[in-house]
Amino acid sequence: MSSRKDNDVCITALSQLRLGVADLILHSASRWLLMCVFWVAGQLAIADQPVVIAHRGASGYVPEHTLVAKAMAFAMGADYIEQDLVLSKDAVPVVLHDIHLDTVTDVAERFPGRQRADGRFYALDFTLAEMKQLSVTERVNAKTREAVFPARFPAGYTTLQIPSLKEELDLIAGLNKSTGRSVGIYPEIKSPQWHLQQGVDLSRAVLDELHRYGYRTKEDPCWLQCFEMQEVKRLRMELGWQGRLVQLMAGGGKNGDGTDYAYLRSRDGLAEIAKLVDGIGPDISSIIKGKNSQQRHLTTLVVDAHAAGLEVHPYTARSDALPNSVSSLDELHEVLFSQVGVDGLFTDFPDQTAQFLHEKYQPGVSK
Repeated sequence: MSSRKDNDVCITALSQLRLGVADLILHSASRWLLMCVFWVAGQLAIADQPVVIAHRGASGYVPEHTLVAKAMAFAMGADYIEQDLVLSKDAVPVVLHDIHLDTVTDVAERFPGRQRADGRFYALDFTLAEMKQLSVTERVNAKTREAVFPARFPAGYTTLQIPSLKEELDLIAGLNKSTGRSVGIYPEIKSPQWHLQQGVDLSRAVLDELHRYGYRTKEDPCWLQCFEMQEVKRLRMELGWQGRLVQLMAGGGKNGDGTDYAYLRSRDGLAEIAKLVDGIGPDISSIIKGKNSQQRHLTTLVVDAHAAGLEVHPYTARSDALPNSVSSLDELHEVLFSQVGVDGLFTDFPDQTAQFLHEKYQPGVSK
């Protein structure tokens, strides 16, 4: 009897042990599964995080569109770096915001007499070798020669140069390799109709260079942008660009080339342009209205664009040139990212925009 009782006790103990082990395994599995769910959710949140687009590089700190500005933007955590593009006299795409040279270089001192009848110095009248002789400065007003942003890098000439598109693509590719990152590019076709009137095809030259560097499809980290709708159509339909494409939109009505921005911002216009492009790049003033914070009004542009299947990347976040209805760059970030839900933002201060998004989407995670 005692042995049977002992056996019963042993069997009971063994059964409890098995149940305990099973419970432990089930509990551990549940914890593991829960951790996986949270990890996946976190990764999806990070994947959905809006992108930081360095506007002309880290242009809030150093002269725009210089290789120093681009390297600085890369180090500050930008997801994409912008390249405004025009052509040189020898048909080389160069990274320059304007078709003119005189607001960001010492061209008037280096090459006196080379201006056109309107008194302006045009990039298209200078070879790349000649441009390399120019010294780049912080942007100045063409008429007054005063700094556009007085609190930024001191106005005055530097040893910095105008880069070609090739030089910039080489820099970004090199940094991506050495850091293991995959920072993308965001080139803009500047004044394409004007270039065609001058007898040169800027868009074709740019696409040739992008293709050489492997930027061809929507899987590649490249957004191509342009203000002129006819050129956007040409890029997609005639020149066969298969990568991601953005229709830029100024804050006013019609552009000089005939693009009707007021119509494009309408629901009908967005539906039309969505047949060609993947996103829009509107002026922030098209999203945030109002003379002060009490009168601030948010338009439906972002909601309407999303309904049309378009991403929205507005321009430009500047701590020293804020909309009237916001008091700080972080408040602007909060309105654009949290209240209206933009998908990316052009910013002169990529470090500050990246920091805001990091704290919003990955709180408690050290960079």
